[in-house]
Amino acid sequence: MKPVTAKLNNTSKRVNIAHLIHLTRKMSEEEIDLESLEGVGSVTAQKLKDSGVRSVLDLAVRGPSEVAEITGWDLRKATDLCNTARIKLVEIGRLEKDFVSATDLYKKRQSVERITTGCKNLDDLLAGGIETQAITEFYGEFGSGKTQLCHTLCVTVQTPHDQGGLEANAVYIDTENTFRPERLVGIAEGRGLDPDTTLKGVTVGKAYNSAHQELIISELGEYIKSNRIKLVIVDSAVAHYRAEFLGRGTLAERQQRLNRMLHLLLRTAEAHSVAIVFTNQVQSTPDVFFGDPSKPTGGHVVGHTSTYRIYLRKAGKNRVARMVDSPYHPEREVLFVLNEKGVDDPPQETAGRKK
Repeated sequence: MKPVTAKLNNTSKRVNIAHLIHLTRKMSEEEIDLESLEGVGSVTAQKLKDSGVRSVLDLAVRGPSEVAEITGWDLRKATDLCNTARIKLVEIGRLEKDFVSATDLYKKRQSVERITTGCKNLDDLLAGGIETQAITEFYGEFGSGKTQLCHTLCVTVQTPHDQGGLEANAVYIDTENTFRPERLVGIAEGRGLDPDTTLKGVTVGKAYNSAHQELIISELGEYIKSNRIKLVIVDSAVAHYRAEFLGRGTLAERQQRLNRMLHLLLRTAEAHSVAIVFTNQVQSTPDVFFGDPSKPTGGHVVGHTSTYRIYLRKAGKNRVARMVDSPYHPEREVLFVLNEKGVDDPPQETAGRKK
């Protein structure tokens, strides 16, 4: 491995050690060729690459059953290959060891990056913003602000760190034909940013069916590494599955494919340290006589995969966001509005803060 060096001058106060470690790990990972793994020949390596598994990290992210399907191997052999890839990445420090102390894990959690939503209330609800290495789900009826929030995040992720952004780019996977570049331009102008620069920082993948959606997601790993991606949006994640798999007879297959797709997203978030945000539709439960009859689609598969689950609903001119499920956030509600800035705080609260 080539040594990583840094030039220091008299005005430099410190060296970004974390950046150097990142470069070292990236170079180490690239030097581990798929064919260097035990049992992987040129034919198998080509099958993996054709399916979007182009690096050892991509291999470690995939599940053994998926690798078995790609290579034609039995499940035990595919499991051994996935474990070998993981061991290689642990050795070079690209992945965590199987067992770590709670103290080390707590210290690592303090360095987790977050992306501002552009709304102080929503950031408070999420303890600082959209978290990387996790999946955040927003569900609600039409017009509740899901897509507007996604467009706003595509803008805020590109802002500097001192403004709540990560100075990085975004991928927007559009399954419902709801992405509008004009809206990005309006939000950027409303926030005093350059629209042309903002548009260049967003890559759109239009998924025409569930199989195409799964193909796009399987290709994410390589694209994330080469394009400084820190935010991946899927709007919406369940729409194609809901439209294509009709009736109880197809329910099992639908949930299995949905489960595989969502877990691949989760492993991608953890392995590449990106924020995954997806929107979800709602369905009505007619047996509910009191309270809100809306519930998210996708069943328990979606509910168990989402790290954070937020319900959006209309409340007059305002919108309400409620934290429904989280490993540590309290369940509470906040108000937000939709305006030229995308997602923003209600006018009376903004005026109160300025005062």
